[in-house]
Amino acid sequence: MGLIVLAADKGAPGVTTAATALAAVWPRPVLLAECDPAGGDLAYRLPAADGGVLNPAKGLLTLGATARRGLEAAQIQQHTQKIVGGLDVLVGLGHGEQAAGLTWLWGPLGRALAAIPGADVIADCGRLGAHPQLGDLIAEAEQVVLLTRATLDHVAHLRERLQITKAHGVVVIADPRNYRGSIEDVRRIVGNTVQYVHGLAHDPKGAELLRGQWGGRLDRSLLIRTARDLAQRLVSHR
Repeated sequence: MGLIVLAADKGAPGVTTAATALAAVWPRPVLLAECDPAGGDLAYRLPAADGGVLNPAKGLLTLGATARRGLEAAQIQQHTQKIVGGLDVLVGLGHGEQAAGLTWLWGPLGRALAAIPGADVIADCGRLGAHPQLGDLIAEAEQVVLLTRATLDHVAHLRERLQITKAHGVVVIADPRNYRGSIEDVRRIVGNTVQYVHGLAHDPKGAELLRGQWGGRLDRSLLIRTARDLAQRLVSHR
């Protein structure tokens, strides 16, 4: 199976929410990996499978501490945790300063994530640019997907990023009031620089439900409905 990287340029609009929503509805076995060198917040957003809290110290930090002599795909499972609903997550760093001692990790981590047997991996890589070594992980991805909003400043940053980042596709975090129009606007602007442009609804209420109220209301939200469609589209591009 494969590694799918989600990232963005300036502002990182909804990368963590998008990655979580996609992983929650992914049509095949999947691991959600928080790979943002600037630090992540899954441990504080998502409830553990038992209804408690995730352990913020178990994840990428503990994996890095045990992998200096080599990193194999089989090691990763020892550092994952389950959230409500049964999704496996690899919790990221607590803050950006921790990345300073792990500059060597990103390439081996990308190769290990790409080689996990029997599961895809959705990697939340946050905002690109501040940590060039993240490129070693991105180079191992089967798909690189950049997120944007359909505003002038975000699309301008996206166009610049596409000139230096080998992305396969773009996902527009689109206002439901002009959902298809926003996606088409971005598609016209980026042209043939990527293979596809798809959308995901900007849905703050759905994002709040995703933080813990996993149930019927979340399943009916615009966020999850559009995430389910996006997941199927991304799988079809493989």
